[in-house]
Amino acid sequence: MNIDQLRRSLKDRWLDYYQENRAWITRLSIWVSCDGQRRPSSSFILGALSTLEPRLIDLLPLIVDLSSHPDRIVVALGLNFDPEQELAHLKQLKAETPKYLPASATSEVKPRRPAEVDEACEGRDRTERSPRPPR
Repeated sequence: MNIDQLRRSLKDRWLDYYQENRAWITRLSIWVSCDGQRRPSSSFILGALSTLEPRLIDLLPLIVDLSSHPDRIVVALGLNFDPEQELAHLKQLKAETPKYLPASATSEVKPRRPAEVDEACEGRDRTERSPRPPR
């Protein structure tokens, strides 16, 4: 298991969970400051993520053996950030990302020749200009 992938997955899942539940999470008395970052308590974050990320459940016993301090665990997992600021930053990045390719990067589209009308439904050879003789 790649630890960087796990960190990205945990961050994404935590932000998704926070965004979906921010209405009630912001009103809880669980907010702390850790290393200058305002965020929900480590215990809250770890509890939420243990239900959202199955791989974390397998790792938590080992992690807790290495450090039983929840703030250190959250920092090590890359989750020591203010979720409001992170969501605002992601929203700004999304707004700045171009939605379409620049005109210079698109290939030139050649106009198609209009289809010829074949009312008799006999088919016409595109190189022929006169109708085929009846069979």
